Amino acid sequence: MKPTAAQKTIAETVAETPAQPPSQPSSDSPFVIAGREYRSRLLVGTGKYRDMEETRAAVEASGAEIVTAAVRRVNLGQDKNAPSLLSVLPPSRYTILPNTAGCFDAASAVRTLKLARELLDGASLVKLEVLGDAKTLFPDVVATLSAARELIADGFSVMAYTSDDPIVARELENIGCAAVMPLASLIGSGMGILNEYNLRIIIENARAPVIVDAGVGTASDAAVAMELGCDGVLCNTALAEAREPARMARAMAMAVCAGREAYLAGRMPRREYRADPSSPKEGALGGAGR
Repeated sequence: MKPTAAQKTIAETVAETPAQPPSQPSSDSPFVIAGREYRSRLLVGTGKYRDMEETRAAVEASGAEIVTAAVRRVNLGQDKNAPSLLSVLPPSRYTILPNTAGCFDAASAVRTLKLARELLDGASLVKLEVLGDAKTLFPDVVATLSAARELIADGFSVMAYTSDDPIVARELENIGCAAVMPLASLIGSGMGILNEYNLRIIIENARAPVIVDAGVGTASDAAVAMELGCDGVLCNTALAEAREPARMARAMAMAVCAGREAYLAGRMPRREYRADPSSPKEGALGGAGR
């Protein structure tokens, strides 16, 4: 028998409720990409789901407002005789962010995004990724810089997937990218953040938004990225390959919010070889001890 609302646990209620993009805390700066403000700092992908309905449910549960789609793999209207992603994720509700997954050179990436602009009625916000290796899907940063320059000159707002090299990230920002998207670890690996020190350097020197892209495997990875000071997190495989994609999407949304709040609140310092009791030592029974 289905439980009544009064009988449901808090966890069950949360599990059935789509995440809502939270209002920015009064002390927080707005999350702005290419001049547009967004409430949700979680971006999600649309690949690897079992079907369109599972895709729709996961995206809706995440509360994301920016949804990325691989132009080479997802029908955005290229095939008039097949179901379109836009039928379940309408551009009137979401910012559709076309990406160049599967491109291994600058020319094909540029060509793919020009096609996407036509399919999406002139939309210019795009996610650029130029891959350098078919096995690891590690980015070719030289080709990425070349493609980014050409796209920006043609009026695109480019969010660039890149390595965690702070010098490359700085150059992408200098040429005018709307966001820099360093990997946490390899695409689809679920290994989480493997080099937080490089990410810290990128974040400390960034003027454009920094969004961790690739390698996020579970909610705690997203929380860590946000605690480091990232402006947002993008994930796809972590949702699509979860046992319950929509539930994982909600978990990611909550983790991103919690991580951001922790970053704004400020972490207590780490102390080696020094205990510091939370209760006051003054007035303790039997003296303060040694």
